[in-house]
Formats: sequence, structure tokens, C-alpha cells
Amino acid sequence: MRNERKTLIRKRRKITRSRSVAKGVFGVAIRSSAVPGFENYIRSLHPIHRPEDEFLREFWEEEFGCSSGASPLFSHSSPSFKYLTPLNIPTSSPANRFSQKVSLPLCSGTESLEGVKNPFTDVSQVRVAYNVYLAVYAAAHALHSLLSCPDRESSSGNNSSTCSSPKHIKPKELMQHLNNVNFSTPQGEMFYFQGTDIPAKYDLVNWQETPEGSLKLVLIGRVDGFDLHLNESAIQWSTGSNQVPVSVCTESCPPGTRKANKKGGPLCCFDCIQCAEGEISNQTDSLHCERCPSEFWSNAKQTACIPRQLDFLSFNETLGITLTTAALSGAAVTTAVFVLFLCYRQTPVVRANNSELSFLLLLSLKLCFLCSLVFIGRPSVWSCRFQQAAFGISFVLSVSCLQVKTIVVLAAFRSARPGAEALIRWFGRGQQRGSVCLLTCVQITICVTWLSLSPPVPQRDLGFQGSTVTLECAMASVVGFSLVLGYIGLLACTCLLLAFLARKLPDNFNEAKLITFSMLIFCAVWVAFVPAYITSPGKYTVAVEIFATLASSYGLLLCIFTPKCFIILLRPEKNTKKHLMAR
Repeated sequence: MRNERKTLIRKRRKITRSRSVAKGVFGVAIRSSAVPGFENYIRSLHPIHRPEDEFLREFWEEEFGCSSGASPLFSHSSPSFKYLTPLNIPTSSPANRFSQKVSLPLCSGTESLEGVKNPFTDVSQVRVAYNVYLAVYAAAHALHSLLSCPDRESSSGNNSSTCSSPKHIKPKELMQHLNNVNFSTPQGEMFYFQGTDIPAKYDLVNWQETPEGSLKLVLIGRVDGFDLHLNESAIQWSTGSNQVPVSVCTESCPPGTRKANKKGGPLCCFDCIQCAEGEISNQTDSLHCERCPSEFWSNAKQTACIPRQLDFLSFNETLGITLTTAALSGAAVTTAVFVLFLCYRQTPVVRANNSELSFLLLLSLKLCFLCSLVFIGRPSVWSCRFQQAAFGISFVLSVSCLQVKTIVVLAAFRSARPGAEALIRWFGRGQQRGSVCLLTCVQITICVTWLSLSPPVPQRDLGFQGSTVTLECAMASVVGFSLVLGYIGLLACTCLLLAFLARKLPDNFNEAKLITFSMLIFCAVWVAFVPAYITSPGKYTVAVEIFATLASSYGLLLCIFTPKCFIILLRPEKNTKKHLMAR
């Protein structure tokens, strides 16, 4: 008894493990269908009608828990009794062994398979039997076609391959008619042969657990040739739900990420790595991230490429507003100084060292402040050309005025020596104006030549990676821009050298000292400008050039005109020729 219990426990454990493994499994099975009348036939079976069927008798005893061998229905006078009495059953048969082990009560005879729920009586999805049913029907239709001749006697001699006698049927003729079979089943399906095969039709089945705890096959779809019909709502997964289960290791990687397998882990375990900037993935569980084209960039979720926004230094942003304010303030201050000098144009401080050059210098500084505004805003063909020309010419004009002023100071003190009185005559007001015009015309010639041959054009800078693309004025000719800056630098260095030589000349008001200090600031700004201009990205390149323009303009304005304005407004007693000429 103990061994039998242990064996029973092992069998139950195996069944439980098999159920846990098979639950939720998908499969492909032979096409199933209900055979007309088959269920009624199965439920009408009874041992009294089939006394020789040992399987039916054993099933009957197992299902109803009674022995049919000594039933009152089977009397000794019954013709079937000799087949059903236990005395006539071989001792080695399963039924005899079962009766020897367990003593069952006799059946009453009223037992019936009607209403019994059992795999044996469930014929809703018969498969092999349905194919046998179709095979019999196909053979019957082939025989019917073979034997159906309008005039058998007249055609028997001429066309023996299509009409045969019921007594002389040839297998070859039957196969010919079988290949041409085409009929409709009671279920409405067409049956025919494609060559030597029937059309591929299969059932998609799913092992599902019933409320009683057993497993059953549930039809969830069909395969009909190349057509697949699947009822996803009918699927039951191993979890007992119709929701697709999540991987035991990692959930699916959403769009915007890519899968990266964990080293040493199973295939279902992986990391979801965010795509890098400028790359996207628009599918779940993507293995790779795709890079966006040069004129596109990834969105915030990195699931799609969107056009890159144009970026340039505009008047609406903080940096643009700050630079615009600084430029307008500088222009306003320059205008105020110009008006002040115009009101006091007859005073010694204004008239000293050629007042015409002072007014021209103020005008050029105002142009320097205003030309920086041309760099702000959306670049266009004409703005790109005008901004560089205005920048180069206005600065050359201002530096030329300072250089001529410095030369005048040197000439004035040199002419004070014996025998050098004619020096100042050769550098009078006309020569001073001519020198400024000549130096400025050289820069105008450089700018006209540069803008005529290879002018700057608005261009998108796609080299900088980001969600924006910079619209800037691209230098088509670096040589032209270098000549413009180089000429300004040459004049500035020459002016600084001359002013440095004249800084210690004996005079109470030596303008050369002011020019020296202003040119030091000017040169320092533009020396620092070159590396900053080269290394600045995008629109900040333009901002650096504007800052250098404003810084150098403010340096010239404040260093040269602040002392003069101080004397005019706050120290009028010093605004005399005697005071200025005192040593």
C-alpha cells in the first residue's frame, strides 16, 4: 500500500509539473471540425449493444462506478451473456484484473452517456476523425464520378479511362477521378486537391487551464494557405491572463532607446540605453540608433528627427539687446560730445591740434558704434557685405585721424627748433585732410576689391552639433578679411609708435599722451579679438566682433575726449591758450 501511494504521489507531481509547463503553450494542429452525427453516435453507445468492446466496458465501469458484467440486464438467457460474464473474460485482460482488485456494484441499466462531460464524449474538435471523414467522402465522390456515365454501353469501348464497370474498377482510373474531386462539405468548406495535396489548413491552438484545474485545447486561430487569422483576445498566457507577459529580466525598451545585452546574462536581460543627441529610434526594442541628417536633429524624446532651428544673433535676445544698448549709448555719448565741442568750438581746448580732425574723429567713432548694429539680425546678402565694409572703413577713418593728430604734434614741436620752421608749413590743414582721405581710400579700395571678387555670403553652419543651425556670414575669402584687419592693425601700430615718441614733449596739455593710452587699449582689444573670434562657436563669433568694436570705440572716445570735456565743463579757467602752452 505504501509503494502504491508513493507511486500515486509521484504521478500527481508529474501531472502538476506537466500542467505548469504546458499551460499557455501555442501549437499548430490538424484542421478540426465537427462531423455531422458523430456526437449522437458516441452518446448512443452502450455495452449492451457492443458486448465485445472491452474498452467501452472498462470506460463504462470507470465513468459510472459500476460493473456491467453482472447487471440484471444481462441474463443468462441473453445471447450476449456468454460474452459479458466474467467467467468468459480472459484472466489477463484489463477488465478481469480490474474486477479482481475492486469489487464494484452492478449497473442498473439506466446509465447513459447523454449529458456526460468527458474527453471521450467531446467531439467538438475532432481532427484525425474529421480527416478520415473527408477521405471517405473524397473516395465516394471519385467513385460516383467514375461510375456516373451517361451512356455506359456506348462509352465502355471508346473511353475506358473515364467510365468503368462496377465490377472492373481500375486504381489508375480511380486516381484520375480523385484528383478532379471538388465538393463542398456540410460545414460549407470546399474540398479539392492541389496536385497530390489538399490545401494547407491548420488550427492554431492554445493550452488553457479550465476552472476545474485541467488543461484543454482552445482554438485561437486558423491558417488557410497564406492567410493567418488569429483571435488575440482568446489567448491565455502562462500567467492565466490574456495580457502579453513581460520578460522575466527586462521590460521592452521604449522608442528613443536601444538594447544593449548585459555581459554574462541571458538574452532576455539587457539595458535600455538612451540614444545620443542627434540620434533616434522610433521602434520598440531597437538594436541601433539612427543618426539624423545634417539639417535635422532629434526631438526631446529622441523618437523623431525634426528640422534644426535657424539661430543667429537677433535684437530680441538678451545678448542682442545688451549689445544694441551699448552701441546706441556709445553713439549718443559721441553725439553729445560732438554737440559740446560744436558749442565751444572757439575755445583753445577744442581748437588745439586742428578742431576739424576732432570733429571728424567724433564722426568716425559714431560710425563705429552704429556699424556694430549691422552685425545684429538675420544675415542677408547685402548685410553681410555692408557690415564688413562699414567696420573696416569707419575704424580706418578714426585711426587715420589719430595718426594725423600725432604727426601734427610731432611737427609742431620739431618746427620750434631753429631752422625747422618750414616743417609745419608743409603739413598744414590741407595736407592733414588729404592724409586722412588718402589713408581711408586705401581701405576703401581693399573693401571694394574684396566685396567684388569674393564677398561674404549668408550660410548655414552645419558643423556645430545641436538642435540649432547657425546662420552666419561666411567668409568666402579669408585673404580679403585678413587684409582689412591687417591694414587697421598697421595704422594702429604706426600711430602707437608715433604717439609713444611724442608723449614726453614739453607741453601742459600734450594730446600725444592721450593718444598713446587710447591706442594701447585699441591694440590690446584687437590682439585678444583674434583668438576669441576663431574659437567662438556659432552666433558668438559675431558677438565677439561686436564686443571688440564697442570696446575699442569706447576706449578711443573716453581716453581722448574725457579730459577735454572735463576742462570745458568743470575747469573752464584752464581752457585758455596760456594755460595750454605753459610748460
